[in-house]
Amino acid sequence: MPEHAAASGLRLSGLCFLLQILIILLFAAFVRYSPEGSPGPCPPQPNCSRRSQDPAFQQPRFQDVHVQVLLSFGLLLAFLSRYGPGSAAISILTTAFAIQWAVLIQGVLYFFLNGKIYVGAQSLVSADFCTAAVLISTGAVLGRVSPVQMLLLALLEVTLCTLNEYILLGLMGVSDSGRSLTVHTFGAYFGLMVSRVLHQPHKDKRKREERQEKRQADVFAVAGTIYLWIFWPSFTSTTTVHHNAESWAVLNTYFSLVASTMSAFILSPVLHEESTPRMVQIQDATLAGLAVMGMAGEMLATPFGALIAGFLAGLISLLGFRFLTPVLHSRLKIQDTCGVHNTHGLPGVLGALLGTLLTLLATADTHGYRLEFVFPLVAQGSRTVTDQAFMQLGALPLTLLLATLGGCITG
Repeated sequence: MPEHAAASGLRLSGLCFLLQILIILLFAAFVRYSPEGSPGPCPPQPNCSRRSQDPAFQQPRFQDVHVQVLLSFGLLLAFLSRYGPGSAAISILTTAFAIQWAVLIQGVLYFFLNGKIYVGAQSLVSADFCTAAVLISTGAVLGRVSPVQMLLLALLEVTLCTLNEYILLGLMGVSDSGRSLTVHTFGAYFGLMVSRVLHQPHKDKRKREERQEKRQADVFAVAGTIYLWIFWPSFTSTTTVHHNAESWAVLNTYFSLVASTMSAFILSPVLHEESTPRMVQIQDATLAGLAVMGMAGEMLATPFGALIAGFLAGLISLLGFRFLTPVLHSRLKIQDTCGVHNTHGLPGVLGALLGTLLTLLATADTHGYRLEFVFPLVAQGSRTVTDQAFMQLGALPLTLLLATLGGCITG
């Protein structure tokens, strides 16, 4: 065993060295800072001219997003008794590599000009979003992959996640500012397919290890949930429009958050015969309520709509853990360690469907001047509401296809 551990450490050390040297060389050849006072080349999105590219505007939100990625996801991935500290370390390693790789891959598609990639705050925000998708996928295979495998997963997933985002946001003109599809849905189903390929029927004993350390799980869940409450609204609204339009995304996210949390206290005693839900269940319902607002956050014109969406997402998450997760494990042979299907996958799909419905209902009367920010092509008359809704709906199967195929290949 010591020899095996030493060999694994050397493999990880060698791979990290090779990847970092490669990234340094690529950065030296292609990456430059944007000229002072200039936000850099605009991503090729139909609504790009209406999006804020001001680095001064992006920097505070970038800090919130970065804290969210490192702390919230890091703590949520550290609940296994046997792999807790190691999982936190692996999440930091994955984040460090994925951000660098995402800057390069996204830079080629979004920020490439005259043979150079010009980076700024917007580049780092986009890289953090892509890193979040990788960390979501990590939750599906946690405890069953080595650090070397995790780096290879990040290498492939960042590439495919960026391609999916470019097709949806750049070519199709889909509105998904909070990334219900490109982060939550893609990350969840990518990880689930990797888990399916890596299925090991003789290693189910690890599930019992999870249940034996409820105290440690609850401690990490408390900290992770608190960070979710504090920083996720900024995560959802980082790429929303300038002026006052981003307030819709922030407020709708908070309303969805509180409603999904209430649903945990409503349904958990019924499903589990407990007086109050465990902290892990509150955390799962919280994540579901936040994920559902990724696409719909800046579209909902009324607060009660966000309350309904969050309430339904929380219920779906808890019901999924109770009834759907055993089916995934027994019938489909998918070992979902952190339950990403119920906290990210299903709410992400629900958010995409809700976004499609809200697109059909979007009018100048309901959105006012915000219509040109949320649906610029509709406001300009180059697309009808029906056409935009068709694009929003078509983005869902496309994301699922790329995620599942990419997950199979990676696994």
